[in-house]
Amino acid sequence: MDGKSPRNKKPGDQNLKQQQLDQYRVSNIGKPMTTQEGKKKSQDQDQLKAGVRGPTLRQDYEFLEKMSHFNHEEIPERVVHARGYSAHGEFECYQSMKHVTKAGFLQEPGKKTPLTVRFSTVQGAKGSYDTARDLRCKGVKLYTEEGNVDLTTIAMPVLINQDAMKFPDAMHAYQSKQDDDIPTASGAHDTFWDYVANNHEALHMVLWIMSDRGILRSYRMMESWSINTYLFINDQEKATFVRYVWKPVLGVHSLLQDEALKIGGLDPDFHRRDLREAIDKGAFPEYELGVQLISMEDEFKYEFDVLDPAKFWPEELVPVQIIGKLTLNRNIDNYFTESEQVAFNPANVVPGIDFSNDPVLQGRLMAYRDTQQHRLGSANYVELPINRPLCPFHNNQRRGYMRERIDVDQVNYHENSLANNTPYTTPPEEGGYKYYPKKVEGHVIRARSKSFEDFFSQPRIFWLSLTPIEKQHTIEGLSYQLGKVKSKSVRQQNVNLLVNVDKELANIIADNIGVDRPSGSNVSVSTRYPSLSQASTPSYAFTQKVGVLIANGFNGNEVKNTLNLLKQYGVFVVIISNKLGNVTGDDGTRIKVDETFITTSPYLVDSLYIVGGDRKNDEKFSPDIMKYFRVAYEHYKPIGVATTGRSYVQTLESNNLAGVVFAANNSDFGKDFVTAIAQQRFWDRK
Repeated sequence: MDGKSPRNKKPGDQNLKQQQLDQYRVSNIGKPMTTQEGKKKSQDQDQLKAGVRGPTLRQDYEFLEKMSHFNHEEIPERVVHARGYSAHGEFECYQSMKHVTKAGFLQEPGKKTPLTVRFSTVQGAKGSYDTARDLRCKGVKLYTEEGNVDLTTIAMPVLINQDAMKFPDAMHAYQSKQDDDIPTASGAHDTFWDYVANNHEALHMVLWIMSDRGILRSYRMMESWSINTYLFINDQEKATFVRYVWKPVLGVHSLLQDEALKIGGLDPDFHRRDLREAIDKGAFPEYELGVQLISMEDEFKYEFDVLDPAKFWPEELVPVQIIGKLTLNRNIDNYFTESEQVAFNPANVVPGIDFSNDPVLQGRLMAYRDTQQHRLGSANYVELPINRPLCPFHNNQRRGYMRERIDVDQVNYHENSLANNTPYTTPPEEGGYKYYPKKVEGHVIRARSKSFEDFFSQPRIFWLSLTPIEKQHTIEGLSYQLGKVKSKSVRQQNVNLLVNVDKELANIIADNIGVDRPSGSNVSVSTRYPSLSQASTPSYAFTQKVGVLIANGFNGNEVKNTLNLLKQYGVFVVIISNKLGNVTGDDGTRIKVDETFITTSPYLVDSLYIVGGDRKNDEKFSPDIMKYFRVAYEHYKPIGVATTGRSYVQTLESNNLAGVVFAANNSDFGKDFVTAIAQQRFWDRK
């Protein structure tokens, strides 16, 4: 990692999608201002008037063009996933998957496919904040040689509903209330929890959201699953059930609830800023793609139904095979054209990928194109640069709002003789898409499979798989959310539901939210799966953000060595002092200040390096450092203490200073501090 901006590295130079987008990229710097039709403007600050104090004139077309464009700039925001952010990158295949799929981008080890990614929350509007406790989504659009593949995933392996017919109900209940449009970006209100209490299939995903998974630290540290069950089809026309999972190379890490709430006010753009900053610094986010495969013959082998989107496939029973890696190596240049206008659709697949009878997936195949056409105003949204495939596309579709391509042939129907029956269809053996001929039988009926009806076994498995600290965080999440519910009846109903998962959990929540402890008991399940806990996730110092609290008079040699070591390990360093400018060490070393105590916050860094320095003539410096130390310590963050900063840290009987590393009399301070940064949290701290 050389620290250069990806803009300088230009990874798109070898990326075919970026080459395609380059023809649409325009820089206005150094160019004359014109109207949309190209007429050069001589003035752009005042309307055309009859005299300097007179009325404006109707002939002022330049004003009309400028203002009318402004009035129409916004498009309908997404009904869900409105709050999102994007980046570009590539996918590299690790191993050939031709034994299970003929999808071209999965045939050869080392094959690279350009892509774009959009991360998003679900509940909040476009202007909400990033760190809300919510379900998060990751849409990946792969620009393959056979056409676009849209792989949409969410940050937990289970969904809130088992049939697409219920999705509007779940979202209506989850989003802000109709009377006051409150709350923003939160399910902590009566209608959502009333829905949960009366739709038991929702409980499983809700438990995941109430756990640490619901308040992730960074999009770069987000695990995500396809939820839906797809089919892989090989060239012998053999089908295999498949679910996808993206595993972040940096591991899966979360905020504490208090941090998430505070950061939402301090920096509503926390996650998108974090993503953009990492890419700009060359610390490209990476995610390995895993697949879970179940043979068609084993469809009924497991205690869960493989088609139930509200159930996970345990990794301990259905191993994850890592087959490739996604790397995000370029930031978007224009949010509107590259993120707001990107349109995903799970129906976008290529030969070798097909659809199971998963009832949520079946509904999504119909819903996505309709919503994208509504948002973007025309069926021609696929012609937008960000959505356009790399491979040629030809059909008989014409006209419509904002049709861009100029089809010069006069025949637009099939079959025909005037154009020799072109565009022509392609036989499957030559690459034409063929749906898997799965057997279908049964009566036409609105009903759900009985095998979907176990609503409590997997939620209990998830609960039992959490560590004590993860359980405590989940209790805090439930207590906070249900504590906001005004209806005592709804609070009681949810406690009565939770008892099916765990009796002790339900009793604790009941006591916390002022309702009766429930009768009954939890289901008789004792299974635990380590893969469901974040405890075993990888942890690195790489890209962790350290706030350096510093003033003039610091030990120049000591601090220089420490900062150099942090940068060697890829740690992001933020220099914080009482004023912008430079701070000077005892040996003349000058360090540029990035932030002041006013412009940033201890909530916005992952750890602290308390350097201190000369405090004379500054009565506020010491209280500011003490505030930062207290917040970092209370949130279990690593803290490094320079020799000049020792006076800020008091050893008391009430604390054990776990995770606090001192430079004094410690020749290995730098390495010890890096090790602490990599650990990220010290739960044994008191």
